[in-house]
Amino acid sequence: MIRGFGRDRTGYLRRRPGSPAAGRRGFGRILADFAGSSPPRTALLIFALTIAVFTALLSMPWATAGPGTPQFHDAFFVATSAVSVTGLTPVNTAEHWSLGGQIVILVGIQIGGLGILSVASLLAVSVTRGLGLRTRLIAQEGMTTGRLGEVGSLLRTVVVCSLVVEAVLASILIPRMIAIEGNVVDGLWHGLFYAVSAFNNAGFVIHPDGLADLGYDPVVLWVIMAGVFLGSLGFPVLLMLYRRRTRISQWGLHTRITVEVTLAMLLLGTILYGLMEWNNAETLGALSTGDKLQDSLFASVMMRSGGFSVVDTAAETPETMLVTNALMFVGGGSASTAGGIKVTTFAVILLAVVAEARGHQDLILHGRRIASSTLRVAIAVVALAATLILISTLALTTIAGEDVERPLFESISAFATCGLSSGLTAELPPSGLFVLGALMFAGRVGIITFATALALRQRTQRLRLPESRPVIG
Repeated sequence: MIRGFGRDRTGYLRRRPGSPAAGRRGFGRILADFAGSSPPRTALLIFALTIAVFTALLSMPWATAGPGTPQFHDAFFVATSAVSVTGLTPVNTAEHWSLGGQIVILVGIQIGGLGILSVASLLAVSVTRGLGLRTRLIAQEGMTTGRLGEVGSLLRTVVVCSLVVEAVLASILIPRMIAIEGNVVDGLWHGLFYAVSAFNNAGFVIHPDGLADLGYDPVVLWVIMAGVFLGSLGFPVLLMLYRRRTRISQWGLHTRITVEVTLAMLLLGTILYGLMEWNNAETLGALSTGDKLQDSLFASVMMRSGGFSVVDTAAETPETMLVTNALMFVGGGSASTAGGIKVTTFAVILLAVVAEARGHQDLILHGRRIASSTLRVAIAVVALAATLILISTLALTTIAGEDVERPLFESISAFATCGLSSGLTAELPPSGLFVLGALMFAGRVGIITFATALALRQRTQRLRLPESRPVIG
């Protein structure tokens, strides 16, 4: 036996606690042990390090349009917002950041949209010429496919699909931008930026007054809507749609749930937004009927994660903001550029309510029985998400000294990586920005991955205790 070492329960050699150098591990070694203990922890560390890199880049003097060094809290918040493809920002992106800073933000959006874990896995493939089991497990933390065998094809879909869709969006936006702005260079840059920002559901804009500077051009609005909608479906769904196209009977259950719930929420959001804002003079009131319908559809698409807006969100009615909170909380599809608890989670919870009301023991949908473990995960996701949002709302209410309405809206937007803002983010002190930054980080990494990564160890239940039924309700 090697001196200072012993074997643990699994038979692996471990350094004894009292042995020399047992307590002299460096910070790098601690990080390596933390990341190597499980794929979720590796996921957590990769996201954190990536945000740190982009924070450092945005902290450089050349990243801002004005003189001086950027404030650390602004650089950290925008870096987190870009990598988590959220879109919340305490400063005006067009006026505060230089071209170099905007390029850094764009790269952060692209990396965040592709999935930092996907990029890490592809780098591993380039070295090992294949996907090992551990690489597949790590990649699966970023895009839950349910099957390890599909990770390789899904990785290719992530990259190819992203680049192809963004190229198509840019090919439409660039000529339109050039025509609107009358400048080829600006048109090229703005068209590319909005194509990437739209498909990745980031919501960043690089015009001082947002989309208003483009005259709310219908071509621009519809292209951005299409990009956000496709990005919110999720790469597994896009892969299935590419393979099976309109042969709905051959779609998997995940694809059918995602498409059905997404379309239902899109229609519901459009109707509710139009009804509640139709006569609001500060939003839709002064527009024509056609523009009202278009802007209602645009708002419905953006509520679920897009983050773009053609009206002042702070001017919307309290009822509209409540509906927006609900749609942001649900979010988009799994393994997508959207955030939230995801539409499949919402669908499983809804099915459980319906099954319980009807007295059914199993959750049945489209001729398939949904596993009870899926329901437990869905409940855990909703509970943990609600807890984080509650804590953030309480903290922001205390920090900002406001009623609960705007802090709640901002917290849900940050967790769901949506990017819509009531204006509170720009008014928050650094402490408030760090609260929202942590929430964006948790929302993008994934609530289950985040919770699992922080767990000290996994426990396997070897015994089943007697069953008991506490009174519910």
